[in-house]
Amino acid sequence: MSDPRILTGLGVSPGYVVGRAYVIPWGLPDVPHRVISQREITSEIDRLQGAVDAVRRHLEGFRERTAHRAGPSEAKIFDAQILMLEDVEFMSEVERLIRENQLSAERAFEFKALEVRALWAQSGSPVLRQRQADLAGISVRVLHQLLGHSLDELLDQPDEPVIVFTQQLTPDLTVEFDRDQVIGFASVQGTRTSHAAILAHSLGIPCVMGLVGGLEKIEHGMSVILDGTHGTVLLEPSIEEVAEANAKEQRLQALERELERVVGQPGVTADGVLISLRGNVDLPEELNQAVEHGAEGVGLVRTEFLIVGRTELPQEDEQARYFELVASRFPDQPVVIRSYDLGGDTFPAPFRAPAEANPFLGWRAIRVCLDHPDVLRTQIRAILRARAAGDVQLMLPLITQVEELDAAREVVEQAREELVREGVRAGSDLPVGVMIETPAAVYLAEELAKRSDFLSVGTNDLTQYILAVDRSNARLAHRFTPFHPAVVRALKIIADAGTREGRAVSVCGEMASEPLAAFLLLGLGYRVLSVSPPRLPLVRWLIRQIDVSAAKQAGESVLQAATTQEITAILTEGIVEFIDLGLLEAGQLPAARAPTTLNS
Repeated sequence: MSDPRILTGLGVSPGYVVGRAYVIPWGLPDVPHRVISQREITSEIDRLQGAVDAVRRHLEGFRERTAHRAGPSEAKIFDAQILMLEDVEFMSEVERLIRENQLSAERAFEFKALEVRALWAQSGSPVLRQRQADLAGISVRVLHQLLGHSLDELLDQPDEPVIVFTQQLTPDLTVEFDRDQVIGFASVQGTRTSHAAILAHSLGIPCVMGLVGGLEKIEHGMSVILDGTHGTVLLEPSIEEVAEANAKEQRLQALERELERVVGQPGVTADGVLISLRGNVDLPEELNQAVEHGAEGVGLVRTEFLIVGRTELPQEDEQARYFELVASRFPDQPVVIRSYDLGGDTFPAPFRAPAEANPFLGWRAIRVCLDHPDVLRTQIRAILRARAAGDVQLMLPLITQVEELDAAREVVEQAREELVREGVRAGSDLPVGVMIETPAAVYLAEELAKRSDFLSVGTNDLTQYILAVDRSNARLAHRFTPFHPAVVRALKIIADAGTREGRAVSVCGEMASEPLAAFLLLGLGYRVLSVSPPRLPLVRWLIRQIDVSAAKQAGESVLQAATTQEITAILTEGIVEFIDLGLLEAGQLPAARAPTTLNS
């Protein structure tokens, strides 16, 4: 029987801390309905602008504080919130509500913010769903400002180090307090890739998100243990449990020291097998992280940031400049660019489609691009131009039939011929690979391998589709596991298909960033792993500890297992021969133990 004192969520920033709960009612305030007179319209718009300006100054202060505490890359997170405040379309709509409906400034702002929030919530786009927290953060501050509330009273400074609990952790709230005041964060809403989670991780503050129903059990001042590594909160711990948590934190710190020592070392196993370690890159600012953590190229360059929040698609020149920039950071190393994974509300204005009941199974990714070959051709032209500057490759997402791959290859050839006729400097060839992320692609893996230059497994989506579990649903987090027998057998089918056809097969999902899962992947035959840059030191350290021969033996055994528990037991038994069990537990980073909202 499970312990009712344990609350389970998503570990988004590792570490173990013991302290008092500090509950903050951080949410939208109650806004009274108020209609203004015609003569008040101008002053009401001025009041709106005054509140926006005041919040902007606060955000600029948070940006400076973050740059000092976490670095310039993390400080850019507040640029997103500032840009929202400066969004001409959004603010124009708020002003229109004031002019035409004669709503008060706070009522108009709340109405528009809730409308946008509902639109993003229904989106199949992980990027837009992540931006909900940014919007919530500025909405709370603007509305409190308009209502004349004092945020200093709402955010009363704690007089001892505390663990902050709130409904939704926003980036501004994450840096509101000093490091010696807050030792941990926990929230009901949020994902590993939210800006607040990224900030907590960069600041070294343990954090758990997705505590569905958790706030109902938390009392202000209650003693708790927050485990940001595994995503749990223990209420009213015993003396023995506190001692155990402190011991785990010491092991985690020991692991971090181990990771520092392997930076710059080759990814060679103890029995001499070379493993290629690449980074996944979502945004330009992550390029520095990938280089600093020793990425041997980029296994997945996501291109959706080029279109999200824009009214039109980027031109060829803009895309080519970015792709050339990525290639320049990794000379003589592979850079795999994924074509647009359009879908849901990831569409720019010209491609906005009707809402779909299930956008993850709808009109998205390669389906959209093949229906609009001009969009795909423009992007491929840009990739071909970047190919002239480095080992740039193209990866196609959500391929479920060979006809889609063949059609995309035709577009590549057409684009190449166009560039030749125009005398534009471009690569004479372009390796084209397929992202394996659906059961259909698994069963067609051998045929796809024959027609493509490489295969790459998106384990996040593959697990989601095989198990029929929404990977962004915190309530189903315990059901989302790449150690399910069906997922493990699918991974073996893919690896074998690539081997038979002489094609390189990589994994670009976050599964590869967790020790036990990486051990499994090596045992199943994978030799190229690509993960988010901060996870690279952990994977490199693991690889240098183990023998591939032992991983192979464990891989053969798990294929006969019938349950997830059997599989994890077999893998644990195999890996502890090389890694201390305490360090292994410390290395179970949250990225691979819980669903992520990224498309991979």
